[in-house]
Amino acid sequence: MRTKAYALRIIKLYGALPKTAEAQVIGQQLLRSGTSVGANYREGSRGRSNAEMAAKFDLCIQELDETAYWLELLIEAGLVAESLLAPLLDETSQLIAMFTSAVRKLRRKGAAPNHD
Repeated sequence: MRTKAYALRIIKLYGALPKTAEAQVIGQQLLRSGTSVGANYREGSRGRSNAEMAAKFDLCIQELDETAYWLELLIEAGLVAESLLAPLLDETSQLIAMFTSAVRKLRRKGAAPNHD
């Protein structure tokens, strides 16, 4: 599962962060938001309706956007080199795009009239 692999990358990054107070505080926020994506995806994929799935996938987008923010802060604060985080930022953007597309499709399905 791609979101679980993403969470594992976040966990490894957190473990490799400098042990400074700044890096650890940002890292804890990163760990929380980055690992929650997979949990929300799992819950959403078991949703009872398109609306429920879309709501959980919206949470995935929010958590990914927050994760991108923490990654950017690590770079801009000079705590981690941009070259090291670029692949993870790219994966974050790709996941946001995937979930955004899924939410749009689910909402269109939910809005479609039932012809049964």
